[in-house]
Order: sequence, then structure tokens, then C-alpha cells
Amino acid sequence: MYIGLDLGTSGLKGIVIDDSQTILAEATAPLTVSRKADGWSEQDPADWITAAQTVLGALKSKLSLDGVRAIGLSGHMHGATLLDASDAVLRPCILWNDTRSSAEAAALDADPRFRALTGNIVFPGFTAPKIDWVRHNEPEIFAKLAKVLLPKDYLRLWLTGEHVAEMSDAAGTSWLDTGARAWSDDLLEATHLTRDNMPRLVEGSDVSGTLRADIAAQFGLPSNVVVAGGGGDNAASAVGVGVVKSGDAFISLGTSGVLFAACDAYSPDAASAVHTFCHALPDTWHQMGVILAAADAMNWFGRVMGAAPAELTGALGPLTAPARTLFLPYLGGERTPHNDATIRASFLHLDHATDSAAMTRAVLEGVTFAVRDSYDALTSTGTPIERLIAVGGGSKSDYWVQAIATMLGMPIGLPVAGDYGGAFGAARLGLMAATGETTAAASAPQIARTIDPVPALQDAFLARHADYQAAYKALKTLN
Repeated sequence: MYIGLDLGTSGLKGIVIDDSQTILAEATAPLTVSRKADGWSEQDPADWITAAQTVLGALKSKLSLDGVRAIGLSGHMHGATLLDASDAVLRPCILWNDTRSSAEAAALDADPRFRALTGNIVFPGFTAPKIDWVRHNEPEIFAKLAKVLLPKDYLRLWLTGEHVAEMSDAAGTSWLDTGARAWSDDLLEATHLTRDNMPRLVEGSDVSGTLRADIAAQFGLPSNVVVAGGGGDNAASAVGVGVVKSGDAFISLGTSGVLFAACDAYSPDAASAVHTFCHALPDTWHQMGVILAAADAMNWFGRVMGAAPAELTGALGPLTAPARTLFLPYLGGERTPHNDATIRASFLHLDHATDSAAMTRAVLEGVTFAVRDSYDALTSTGTPIERLIAVGGGSKSDYWVQAIATMLGMPIGLPVAGDYGGAFGAARLGLMAATGETTAAASAPQIARTIDPVPALQDAFLARHADYQAAYKALKTLN
């Protein structure tokens, strides 16, 4: 058996799979985000450990874990977890959707070495500018800094006692030479750090350490359980759905929105604001466009309306031409293609006839237009997208998935019922680390059904997308 732990922004999920990759048990524990100021987003790493203990305890209550051979890890990327020389946490972790370090990011991005070596713009959400923000604003904390860990790798430290990261997550720090798959001394020096401040690097399917004896005993696990390198949340999800070779892609409609395409070679285009990262498998890379608020936009709108997002979307009926009401989903800034930390969301064209259904459609369509922006950015780099599947909570809305299919002009497959997200991908990586199996990640889930585009509506969606792009330019002048 193999355990996958996925540290998400809103909760930690754990699953157990057997050798045939059948899910035997699963459990979750909620997490909250602290937003002390505009653009800030933080979590207490102690809460991750508590959540992991809750999940492992729940899995133990459902089945015996004495046959577990490996644990794989997945987690939200870019978070800055700062430790002192005794591994004590120095401050709350600054999360992926925190944009306070926009000035620091711009300064680092102006150094041509960063784009040349990492293959990416230095976005405010990445780890390096956050550390620079701490250096400028919390010098007493920076002076004590001994190690920087990514969120899932803090879980690894608790599990194994080892400071280790893997390539897909490390590529989102702005310190990795992404083509060489190694830390860059030049980029570390630019933020007043050295390799001593960094964890050791492994591939996602490699063994990163062995489970500590006290944790094994606490949860009824064998003494020789290995912990795989794992992957950043999107790379692990890609392993979970078999998106590991060129031409394969998925759209994830989770808290954020991601259009992810696997690549057989390293071919960055930083100016497009497309992310070019290492994949969780050796000698493989991926490109993705990132929307900071996807399902999160519907969650926000549901809170405002006092209704569950599923209730709002379930009442829409079949896909229609885009609403006159227009929504720009920049609740906390945007990544691809704008790299804009200060832009904020907006409704346009509200009138007396606007009702909750029109506004719901506008929110879904606004994210759909943002997906098209990412699609255009990815394909402009020459990245092929030949097969597309949808995952994440938002993919449960046929209306939304068909809007995206129509906007992109290509069918979207929906996997059979089951979990193919980060936890499943992490468990697969655990299996690979424990057994040396090399083909597990290439297995795609069975497609339950395919959502086809509506050709009669595509011109209307394309025209409305042009309005959306013009609205961004207008909104930019106001922000």
C-alpha cells in the first residue's frame, strides 16, 4: 500500500492505494488562511502538522496501515517557510497567492539572470521575492534564517527529519536553474542566501528519506516506510491523471485555475508569463498558465450571495451565449498572461435587469476568458495541446466545462468518478519510489464522458473574450 498526502490551501487530503492503484481509504482535514492586510495570505505551519496527524489517524481508523511501503507528498507551491538553526518556524508561511512582495519581485526580475536561468518571470507569488521582502521588512527574522522550505517539504521534515525538496516545487522558487535541475548559486546570492539555506534536491519519484520511528509507531506504519520526493500540487495532479508526455494537458478548476501541458524538453518563454517548470518525473518539464482565482471566484460570489456555488451553477441550464454582464476575476491579482499583482476584480455592465443567474454566468465566463488567455499564451510558445481533461471541484459544473470547451474549440474529457488529484499523484510517486516502477505515472484515467464545444456559440465567446481583454486594459488604468 502507498499513502499520498496533498497539502492544499484549504485542507490536507490523504489517500491509501494498493499495488493496482485502487483507492482503499481517504481522509481530509480543513485548513484556514490568514489575511492580515490587502494582498497578504499566510498559514501557520503547525496547522499542517496537526492536519497531517488528523488525516493519518483517520486513515489508521479505516484500515490497517501495516502494509504501507511508501508515502508521497504533494502541496501548494511557492510558500516561504522560514526555519532557524534548530528548525523552529520563524514566522507564518507566506503563501502562493500572497502578493506583498511585488516590488521585490520586480527588482529581481530586472536582473536578467533570473529569467535566463529559471525560464520564468519572477512573480510576486514565488518564494525568492518573499524572502527579500522579509529581509527588507523583518530584518530580525531574516538574521535568524537557516533554512527555507516549501510547504510540503515542511511536512517531509516532520515525517523524516530531512531537509529535502524536489524539482517541480523547487522550480517555482526563482532559485532553480530549471534546465540543469539544480540550485543556482548566482540567484541565491542575489537574495543574500547560499546553498546551505536550501534543502537537498531529489526527483519526485526518488526516495527522499525514511519515516521516523516515532511517527511509524504512532500510526501503525512499518519501520521501513520510504518518503518519495513527490511534487508540487499541479505536477502531482498531472502524474495522477497521466499528463506526462508532450501533447497531453489538463485544466484544473480548483482554488486557482491552471492550464497544464507536459513537455518532453525544456523550452521556456518567460516573457509570455507562462510558467516553465520541471515535472515531477526525471528529464521531463511542463508549462502552465495560472489564474489566481478560479473556483475561488465562485466561492467568493457564493459567500456574497449567501448560496452554495453548486446551487448557483446548477440552476443555469444549457450553455448560452455569454452574458452582457462581464466579470474580471482578479480578486487577488493575476499571473498569466498579465503578471499583475495590483489589479483587482470588477463587474461591468450591471443594469436593472441583472439577476443572480446573469452574475453567476458572468463569474464562470470571466474565469473561462482567463483560461483562454492562458491557452493563447501557452500555444504561442509552441506547446502542443492535443488531449485535454478537466479536474478540480469546478469541473463538476457541466455548464462551466462546456463554456471552456467552446472558448478553446476543443473537447474536454471528464474522468470516471474518483480522485485523480494531487493526493493520488503523490501516492503514485510513492509507489514508484518504493518499487522502481517507471510506467505508473503514464496511466491515464478512464474518461467517463466528453464535453464537446458548441460550435454555434464559439464566435459569440470569442467576441466577448475580446471585450474582456479590452476591459482589462481599461481596468488597469483605474487600478
